[in-house]
Amino acid sequence: MSDPDAWAKACAEDLEAEKARRRAERGAGPGSAAEEFRKLFDAVAGKVSEGFGNPLLAGQAARTVQQLVQQAKAAVEPVVERNPQVFDHLAAAGGELLAAYRSAVEGHETRWTRKDAPAEEPPKPPREDGEGPGTGQHIDLD
Repeated sequence: MSDPDAWAKACAEDLEAEKARRRAERGAGPGSAAEEFRKLFDAVAGKVSEGFGNPLLAGQAARTVQQLVQQAKAAVEPVVERNPQVFDHLAAAGGELLAAYRSAVEGHETRWTRKDAPAEEPPKPPREDGEGPGTGQHIDLD
């Protein structure tokens, strides 16, 4: 007698093997938002420090910038360590804001680019007989 879940087990094994193959091929995927923030901060700090590798800009300016970078890193690192989930929430919120903005822009683009859209009607002039809206005449209610 065969196992009724054999097909499901084989599929799960194949899926795990494919995931492992892709991880080995591409390396580790992106980390958490906090880890990515650390990587970004380190990369920016490295580029700022490299920018002062120029002999003309070296000296006190380079040391000052490096000191500022180290102070900023010392201030940010404890926050990242204590609250890594905050960065996940901020990243998710940023994604939601981007989606809302994109939706609003796409709606406007659709209206702007639609060729068969009717033009807005110009305002109607007041009626000649003085009746109706827009006459500007006083109405006596007594």
